[in-house]
Amino acid sequence: MRIAAAPISWGVCEVPGWGHQLTPERVLAEMAALGLTATELGPDGFLPPEPDHRAALLGGYGLRAIGGFVPVVLHDPAHDPLPALRDTVAAFEADAVVVLAAATGVDGYDGRPALDDEGWRTLLSTLDRIDREISHLVTLHPHVGTMVETGEEVERVLEGSAVSLCLDTGHLLAGGADPLDVVRKAPERIAHAHLKDVDADLAGRVRAGELTYTDAVRAGMYRPLGRGDVDVAGIVSGLTAAGYTGWYVMEQDVILTSADADPLADVRASLAYLTGLASPEDA
Repeated sequence: MRIAAAPISWGVCEVPGWGHQLTPERVLAEMAALGLTATELGPDGFLPPEPDHRAALLGGYGLRAIGGFVPVVLHDPAHDPLPALRDTVAAFEADAVVVLAAATGVDGYDGRPALDDEGWRTLLSTLDRIDREISHLVTLHPHVGTMVETGEEVERVLEGSAVSLCLDTGHLLAGGADPLDVVRKAPERIAHAHLKDVDADLAGRVRAGELTYTDAVRAGMYRPLGRGDVDVAGIVSGLTAAGYTGWYVMEQDVILTSADADPLADVRASLAYLTGLASPEDA
């Protein structure tokens, strides 16, 4: 089992005003203290953009970068995201996974426009163009507050494009889908995994419009692995049975209020739960 960390578990996020942003030095040191050896990149500006400088910084903590989250507008016929995406991905490590989100075009994840048929045709064809023309492994990440959020929208992507999927267990459940059902129906399309656990009651309040996504995260919608309502064990078991060999990226989106916050404890709990699921030959 290949386990990686993610800066969002330390509250480091691309959304303006998300919360207190910890320094890379603290985040990387705490990842290393847990014995982790791989991480996703985090938002622009968190790590050095130059590959050599970034590799040297990560290497000093015994870490390497294995992927990066890239929000991209895919649905606008007047906008071609490929030139900017090529520039972004050019700085990625050769084996890093490109984790796309179908961005709305506005900051944050508290609302999204409806997508018409032309928008869907553009989104699906753009995904396939990106998949063909970008040399890295490209995956589409269903995400609350983006153009691909619900189970029906995930089905539309799977049926209408050839792009691989980043299985984000938390965002799928929060969007009203069953992530285990996605594993059962389309294991061959899953090339990357973000493991989150979720308080289903808070997620339901987001879907009902009673809470914004940001407020739900602030209230603790994401939980350490094994302490929420996602069948993390069933998902790992299903992926293992299907021959999945990709990364399991632990993510617990949090909003910190100060440098005195201690996200490390929850990440440690998630890591202990996940390593407890590993088969003897993976341990």
